[in-house]
Amino acid sequence: MAEPAPAISRGLLWAEFAALYAGAPLVIALFLPGRLLFAALALFSLAGLGLLWRTGGFRWQGLVNGWSRLPWREVLAIALATLLVGLAILWFSRPNAIFQILRQRPEFLPVIWMLYPILSALPQELIFRPLFFHRYGPLLPAGQGAIALNAAVFSFAHLMYWSWVVAALTFAGGWVFARAYLRHGFPSAWVLHAVAGNVLFAVGMGAYFYTGNVVRPF
Repeated sequence: MAEPAPAISRGLLWAEFAALYAGAPLVIALFLPGRLLFAALALFSLAGLGLLWRTGGFRWQGLVNGWSRLPWREVLAIALATLLVGLAILWFSRPNAIFQILRQRPEFLPVIWMLYPILSALPQELIFRPLFFHRYGPLLPAGQGAIALNAAVFSFAHLMYWSWVVAALTFAGGWVFARAYLRHGFPSAWVLHAVAGNVLFAVGMGAYFYTGNVVRPF
């Protein structure tokens, strides 16, 4: 279970929270070129680690401990659910995209599976799980409300895709990842996120989640 952060000015916390989880995604969605997304993600990850360090009281070993508590049933469940939901969405919206990478460029899939967990899932988890629940814990509602808020800001962070499909999937994923983080620790949230993302790309949902496919609706 995440520990509450030491006392910090609530006004400062609210300003940071709004800038990080509302302002930054909005600016990225409106102005940032898709090719700079990973650079921005890396920058925010470093900033998040700096904020964790400044907060104090965070158990850094928690980022690497907890592998023995991996919820393997949940890992298998999210892989299967992601596969089925992804297939259903593509069947009705973009059938030509189903297993597109496997059919056209199968050599790219192992590369995606190796890089996505490190370059995308890991920095996202650092920002939206340890930082969110530790530094901003005093601002969060009790119980399931905190998980719901976490899922909401995680979904909003994907605004740059301009897709209700992405918004819905990332809200559901954010709920699962937050719940896993609070119950089992950081490695579990990271693994669940990595598995879900890798399955999405394998099934062909890169049609929705690949930044090169993003077209702003204005």
